[in-house]
Amino acid sequence: MMVLPCLVLSAMAASSSLFSSSMHREMLAPKTSKCPQNFVCCHSKISYMEPNYLKQVCCPNSRFLSMNMSSKWEQMDRRDAFHCRALKTERAPTFSVGQKFQLNDIIEAQQFDRDILSAIFEVAQDMENVEKDSPDNQLLKGYLMATLFYEPSTRTRLSFESAMRRLGGEVLTTENAREFSSAAKGETLEDTIRTIEGYSDIIVMRHFESGAARRAAATSDIPIINAGDGPGQHPTQALLDVYTIQREIGKIDGIKVGLVGDLANGRTVRSLAYLLAKFKDVKIYFVSPDVVKMKDDIKDYLTSKGVEWEESSDLVEVASECDVVYQTRIQKERFGERIDLYEKARGKYVVNQGILNVMQRHAVVMHPLPRLDEITVDVDADPRAAYFRQAKYGLYIRMALLKLLLVGW
Repeated sequence: MMVLPCLVLSAMAASSSLFSSSMHREMLAPKTSKCPQNFVCCHSKISYMEPNYLKQVCCPNSRFLSMNMSSKWEQMDRRDAFHCRALKTERAPTFSVGQKFQLNDIIEAQQFDRDILSAIFEVAQDMENVEKDSPDNQLLKGYLMATLFYEPSTRTRLSFESAMRRLGGEVLTTENAREFSSAAKGETLEDTIRTIEGYSDIIVMRHFESGAARRAAATSDIPIINAGDGPGQHPTQALLDVYTIQREIGKIDGIKVGLVGDLANGRTVRSLAYLLAKFKDVKIYFVSPDVVKMKDDIKDYLTSKGVEWEESSDLVEVASECDVVYQTRIQKERFGERIDLYEKARGKYVVNQGILNVMQRHAVVMHPLPRLDEITVDVDADPRAAYFRQAKYGLYIRMALLKLLLVGW
């Protein structure tokens, strides 16, 4: 028996495949190997395959845990607004301790199915309880993580570095690799990866080019974690976003999510859409200026998975319907010299007190951060403002991923 805050866990059927393919994209082709207890697991190293390629793999019987809680929201002090009574619940591990993690690299959101997501969330929840003097804070002692960031980052880079250190590991870091590494001299990404893998046990990389993480994983013999590749994907952000929804709302099946802001350039909303497609009866609203609408590949993917989606220009109406309002900033750096288009898009959709007034009491406002003026600061005082808690949940998700990739379940 263990105590979990705000959550009631119920067993559900696990999905049957470890991977989902994306529409009109190259897949991560699994390679199989034998693991303990006659378990065949998938190790995703990158290869460039036909879009329709799918290899059947075996996975162990496991339980998917969904989390349900009452939607009734009670007024309380905002410091404690996201806590509720702890409930005793029994939880069986999804994968056996000591088994190798099913993925070699974290490159895109399509790599995960519901069963793996649930298991990762179990580990993340355990990470929330790691104390400074507990044995668990030495899980990664002797391991070295390299952070290779070609684009600016605060939360992602620092949360990964904090996660590694909180588990006893060490960190090598390059904050602005585009300017202050040999890339400035013309070194290829592949050569950089081959060099750094000789110094470390895992590489966390952010790059300005979509697909760069695939190239790095295809080159490297150690795990690569995609910390954002241009306008492509940000899978660890999507994982922490779904974890946040589960912790805050209490469920993912059946929710309505409004994705707001820069949907054309936002890698976070793309990855989140891929993960939400794993769940049942989810509806997604797209609210954005015309110049940064969600791209067709995501819409086609959602349609292919039977996910209901709708484009809207009315944020007030969408906010009144949704369980989650996921706001994003308009990304000036993606507009190049077209500052006129940026100014046209900026400030069109703002979450303020007016939006809070129409939102349901159990709903939450999320944001991957940093924010500019797309969420007014007076929203911060409302218990439904979940974005700083969301950032904290990211630490636990990244602790879980580092642990799984380096030492397994």
